[in-house]
Amino acid sequence: MRVFSSLATLSSGAARHVAERARDAVAARGRFTWVLAGGHTPEGLYRKLAERYQTDFPWRESEVFFGDERCVPAGSPLSNYSMARDALLRHVPIPAGRVHRLRGEVRPPSEAAATYRRLLDRLALRGDGTGVRFDLVVLGIGPDGHTASLFPGSSALRERQRTVVALRRSGQPPWVPRLTLTLPAFASSREVLFLVAGEEKADVVARVLRARPPGNPNLPASRIRSAGSVRWFLNRSAASHLSKGLLSS
Repeated sequence: MRVFSSLATLSSGAARHVAERARDAVAARGRFTWVLAGGHTPEGLYRKLAERYQTDFPWRESEVFFGDERCVPAGSPLSNYSMARDALLRHVPIPAGRVHRLRGEVRPPSEAAATYRRLLDRLALRGDGTGVRFDLVVLGIGPDGHTASLFPGSSALRERQRTVVALRRSGQPPWVPRLTLTLPAFASSREVLFLVAGEEKADVVARVLRARPPGNPNLPASRIRSAGSVRWFLNRSAASHLSKGLLSS
C-alpha cells in the first residue's frame, strides 16, 4: 500500500509504477499485457502516461485489454474505451491491432463476452506456460465495494471458469447491460493495482482491507486475487479511515 498526498501525486506515482512494470515485462518476456479500468481515478493515470511517457515506455510492445465495459457504442460518453482512448490511446504509439476493446455494441452481449473469452484463451496459450495472461491489471473501487462490473450480489462473483461474462446491474441506472472480466481472469495476472481517491471511498477501502476472512462476498473488491501481488495506491483522503496498523503493514 502507498498513500499519496493528492490525486495528482497518486496519478504521477502510478504512471511511474506502470512504466517500470512495462519495461520489466518487455525485458523479461518481450511484451507488456495490461488491463485498463474505467473511472475518474484511472483517467488521471492515463493522462499522466500520455503527457510524460511518450518515449520512456515500450508502447509498441504493449497490448491493452479492458476490465469491463457498458454495452454501449465505442463513442458513447458512458464507454470505458472512449475515456481511455481520449485520455491515453490516441496520444501514444500503441499499434491499433494491440488494443482489444470489449465490444459493447454487439448484440446479444453474451456474444461479445464469448468473443473476448476466446481472445483471452489465445493470450494464455501464447504465454510462458504459467497460465498468466496479464502483466498488470488496473482497477478502481466503488463506494459499495464493487470493482470492474463485479457488484455485490452479482452472479458473476460465482463464476469459476469463464473469464468474461455479460450481466445486468439490477436496480441501478443507466439501464444497460455490462461486460466484465471475472475473478478467475483477474487472478491470471502478475499484479493487480487498485487506484483509489476521494473521501467518499475511505469507508469502503477500510472495510475491504480489514475484511476477515478476506474475500467478503458483500465486498467484491476484497475477492480480487493475483498470481503475484495486489497493490493499493491511495490518496490521503481515501486512506483517512485506515488504522495505523494497516498503514504500517
